[in-house]
Amino acid sequence: MRLNTMKGSVLERAFSDVEVGRLAFGPFELAPHRRLLMRNGAPVEIGGRALDLLIALVEQPGRVMSKRELFDRVWPGRTVEDTSLRFHVTSLRKLLGDGAGDERYIATQVGVGYAFVGTVREVAAVAPAPPRSVVPELSLRAAGALPVRTRLIGRESDVERILDGLAHPRLFTVVGPGGMGKTTLAVEVGYRLASEHGRHVRFVDLAALADGALIPWALAGALGIPVQTEDPMTVLLGHVRTQDIVLILDNCEHLIDAVCGVAERIRETAPQISVLATSREPLRARDEHVHWLGALPFPSDAIGLSLLEILTFPAVQLFVERASAANSALAVDVEDARAIAQMCERLDGMALAIELAAVRVAAHGLATTSAMLGERFALSWAGRRTALPRQQTLQATLDWSYELLNPSERRTLERLSVFRGPFSLRAALTVVSDDELDEARVVAAFEELTSKCLVAPDRTHCPEAYRLLETTRAYGKAKLDERGEVELDAVRRRHARFFRDRMAELGETPEEIFAGAATMSGQIGNIRDALDWSFGGRGDLAVATSLVAVSVPLFAYLSLFVEGRTWCERAVRSLDDQFRDTAVEMELQAALGLTLMFTRGNAPEAGVALRRAFDIATALGDRWNQLRLLGRLHIFHERIGEFEQALAWAEQAVDIAESVGHPEATGLAASLAGVSHHLFGDQARARRELETSLQKSAPSERSRTLYYGFDHRNRSGIALSRVLWLQGLPDQARRLAVQTEVEAIALDHPVTRCIALIWGHSIYVWTGDEAQAKASLDTFAQIAEVNGFVPYIAVALGQRGVRSIQTGLVREGVSWIQESLARLHAARYELLTTAFEHALAHGLLLDGQPDEALRTVDATLARCRANGEAFALPELLRLRARIVQQYGADQLAEAERLLDEALDISRKQGARAWELRSAHDLAELWLAQGKTRQALTLLGSLREAFVEGWDTADLRELERLWTRAQEAEISARP
Repeated sequence: MRLNTMKGSVLERAFSDVEVGRLAFGPFELAPHRRLLMRNGAPVEIGGRALDLLIALVEQPGRVMSKRELFDRVWPGRTVEDTSLRFHVTSLRKLLGDGAGDERYIATQVGVGYAFVGTVREVAAVAPAPPRSVVPELSLRAAGALPVRTRLIGRESDVERILDGLAHPRLFTVVGPGGMGKTTLAVEVGYRLASEHGRHVRFVDLAALADGALIPWALAGALGIPVQTEDPMTVLLGHVRTQDIVLILDNCEHLIDAVCGVAERIRETAPQISVLATSREPLRARDEHVHWLGALPFPSDAIGLSLLEILTFPAVQLFVERASAANSALAVDVEDARAIAQMCERLDGMALAIELAAVRVAAHGLATTSAMLGERFALSWAGRRTALPRQQTLQATLDWSYELLNPSERRTLERLSVFRGPFSLRAALTVVSDDELDEARVVAAFEELTSKCLVAPDRTHCPEAYRLLETTRAYGKAKLDERGEVELDAVRRRHARFFRDRMAELGETPEEIFAGAATMSGQIGNIRDALDWSFGGRGDLAVATSLVAVSVPLFAYLSLFVEGRTWCERAVRSLDDQFRDTAVEMELQAALGLTLMFTRGNAPEAGVALRRAFDIATALGDRWNQLRLLGRLHIFHERIGEFEQALAWAEQAVDIAESVGHPEATGLAASLAGVSHHLFGDQARARRELETSLQKSAPSERSRTLYYGFDHRNRSGIALSRVLWLQGLPDQARRLAVQTEVEAIALDHPVTRCIALIWGHSIYVWTGDEAQAKASLDTFAQIAEVNGFVPYIAVALGQRGVRSIQTGLVREGVSWIQESLARLHAARYELLTTAFEHALAHGLLLDGQPDEALRTVDATLARCRANGEAFALPELLRLRARIVQQYGADQLAEAERLLDEALDISRKQGARAWELRSAHDLAELWLAQGKTRQALTLLGSLREAFVEGWDTADLRELERLWTRAQEAEISARP
């Protein structure tokens, strides 16, 4: 979400409860008290409800207004359905042209409400153009690469029309019957767009999806966008909003409604994206351009035409080329060409049917094939060309091809239909072979099916992959169903067991597992089908459970956290004595706990799952998995504010790491211990542990990040930067913070990037680097919103509240922090509660509410003393001293006592930065009392202690106060 800032009276008026005057945004001017909306000076027709909604949002720009607030404002005293609000928001967006160009006006916070994110200004003011939102560059991975290009015959005019149509971003659908060559055409267009027009092209084959809800996940995978939330579409749109990409969506017909909705949302939100779809019917989407793909031209009467004239027709060219490829000895004379032309006419110029017939010619000769075609297809085509859909023609073609197969070939084709997407010969032999059909016969049948184009090589994923065309697969599946449930279930069981065993071979080390998951990423369709059957009524729960356990790395690699969590939940519910207390249950519980943390916040069941996994690892004596799980448990309890328990996990990890004796184990345990000691306030020990972690840990790599769930080395670096600042080394702290964030960016792991930004932001705030603090906060907020990280979105809201208080917008800042805290409590994310409550108490004090400020800071102090979060105590005591001074001179002694205590704790913690701040406040108190010499002594000792960072805010303040104290000392001399 992009939140714009305003200065001066406009901002104060826009955020206050007072009736605002005329406000402007984009080409619009809004006069709330006159209930008038104008565009470029001309009145805009707008409904009353929509106008009320617009006024409510514009009066509080940047703030997420809950649905309840909007109901009360727009429909006071009435019960209204959510659909009414969504309808008016949609209408309002259309009216404003929201999303046209780079301008955004209304942002949705899923499950919460809406916010006005446009730049609001006074009509007379000249507002600077808002900075264009920075969208991370897409990582274009092989998952969305174009399939292998084949020579396109007779479609040059179609290619040119589509290229012309895509000269400007739009939704373009290639429509035609199955087997007409839509995919081949789309692939050719994709290659031309990439090579000749310099466009970024991503190809997504939807044939591997059985559920329309998975379309956004498939798109995200093709675009290299990690998704770790319940709402993948929001994440996808957040990444591609300003990107210039061509998305090719192939085989849309079985998910037509879902594809239509997704395509409309993409075009509405990301107008620079072009969508090229292939389907057997139009999507019937808004602003869709349809290209009907007709038959390949053939001569309706070849009599009298020469051989060369006949061969100029694309349908004949395709037939001859495919037949010659299957039989290099094939020679065609003019009579053969005329017979081929007649066959092409009977096949209605359909590319797939022509190719199938051509292969038969290579095997059986032209005369026999022509005779068989006449016998089999004459009735089918005569009188049905306009009466029946083209699918019937393809059905007839496949029926004819199927009847030419011997029993082994038929059985092999049927059983291969259980594969969704690509498969290897090894997979085919395992799944197809049984006691009746041995491997030798399957190999022979497989070769025949390949030569007859019923099995097609698929070199997109690996050099040895094959697949069935989707229409062929559907045909084979129907034939397999006719065999009965016994045979179908036997084949499905072998299919599920094969992929279970294949996934179990990924490897042992994080690097091996990562590489194996990358290799198997193209098999996600097969794994989903195997899981669906295994968990079904006729399935095999033992296979299902073990398959989920070994597939966890694949779901993590593809960032399918929600889907992975769902399968883990089903597997855990289905556990029986065979897997209970085994490595299988350990892996399921470990993955369940981690995915729950990512997708549902720090729910109690996440902790239960992680603890169960750790107990199993302990019982099995698996020390490496104990360490991996202790890392997750440590972070879980740290996030929910149970710092003593987190420290206990860290200390246990140190003991286990010593017994393992491996540098990586030592580095991981030291990271956990260092972070805990930092939060407990022992900065010297924290520094030793964190430096050990960085020394022992291997360089950060995505494989380890996915294996452990978090990048512990990166956490060590960013925690150490905070420790260095606290120890009075701000220059070193800044350098390390920047270095750690750069390393986080290279990992391409949004959670790790957010962790680095959260803690790195504090360094910039503490040092007074306003520009860097704002930049890091903006980046953090954007990543959180794009990826749907609910707790981090709340953190970004709280950080903006802190900045508002610092810039004088106290009341608004207090409101934002209160809303942030409410959301964080709901998500059980308490790691930053103390920092926000400190800022809240400060804001309440500035707002003239010392009693409420005192209650807030006292509650925070009590919690920190109870849970061990001693790190923040000096700052809380310093703030309490400021508050009590508001109650009069009789509280100055208490204020001095509190500052003395803050100084004492700071020194014990080795937190020289906190010591400096407490000393500053105490020196100011002494100067007000005329204790100049005491103030100079205190400040002088700190001036000597600091050796760097003299450009930071606190040290600049020290110098100003030192000069003031010296001047006071001179003026006090007789």
